[in-house]
Amino acid sequence: MAKLKITQIKSRIGSSALQKKNLDALGLRKINQTVEHDDSAIILGMVEKVKHLVRIEEVK
Repeated sequence: MAKLKITQIKSRIGSSALQKKNLDALGLRKINQTVEHDDSAIILGMVEKVKHLVRIEEVK
């Protein structure tokens, strides 16, 4: 299973409550913070909701 490297690149200020909860669930609290998660449908769904705030890279 592939891993995803997710980095928050924009501020959460002005985002909806749902988007803030998705960032919290992903483990992102600050700008330029990076986390790694397995590539699953749940994670991809959360990333889809906040795709304008994060950068996604695939780690081999």
